[in-house]
Amino acid sequence: QVQLVESGGGSVQAGDSLRLSCAASGRTFSTYATAWFRQAPGKEREFVACIRWGGGSTSYEDSVKGRYTISRDNAKNTVYLQMNSLKPEDTAVYYCAADRYLTCSDREGAYTYWGQGTQVIVSS
Repeated sequence: QVQLVESGGGSVQAGDSLRLSCAASGRTFSTYATAWFRQAPGKEREFVACIRWGGGSTSYEDSVKGRYTISRDNAKNTVYLQMNSLKPEDTAVYYCAADRYLTCSDREGAYTYWGQGTQVIVSS
């Protein structure tokens, strides 16, 4: 069982940066692939980025490539999402999700554990 808690959201201006954190309980978090999804108002939740268990491989949604970086610190049981050059269209609630021994997936159904989300608002 893993519990995930996101933090780091906030209100920023276009072009600014934010770093989201996903802190996990449990001693085996290094064996969990972790992803970030986001849901904008009135839209379905969409994949943003993922990092496989062990931290070697990452994957990104096309619109965030080159601006977002996902990373993990297994000693701290935390996965990060560094978001640079933020745009108003990045405004959403950001969720982290995890599942054990999973290779990166962009499907919501691949992940068993979800956090409650953190709000990101980007103003123009």
